[in-house]
Amino acid sequence: MKSLAELQAIRDKMKQQVFVRENDDDNIRVVVGMATCGIAAGARPVLAAFTDEVAKRNLHNVTVTQTGCIGICQYEPVVEVFAPGKEKVTYVKMTAEKAVRVVADHLVNGNVVAEYTIGANAK
Repeated sequence: MKSLAELQAIRDKMKQQVFVRENDDDNIRVVVGMATCGIAAGARPVLAAFTDEVAKRNLHNVTVTQTGCIGICQYEPVVEVFAPGKEKVTYVKMTAEKAVRVVADHLVNGNVVAEYTIGANAK
């Protein structure tokens, strides 16, 4: 049986993860494709890496969520980033390590990681 303090710590951790997934129109939205093909290609660790990194950096203006099929199975795992007033960015063939870099470069500093985008991988 867990102590009250342990349960409180678990509750606080889960509240933070739920907060990261809450939606707000002014937020940057990170959408991870979690259809069968995405999951088979490794989307679960990518979603976890985005959620963990956003929570660790206390990025309250970023919403991490999941969706079904994005429609480009050959490029899975696929992540789309929607920033208010900017064009959608589609990252392809993502990994957990790439997700950490996208958070640091794109979400924090505003610099798209071009080599991970669909344009760079469509050749």
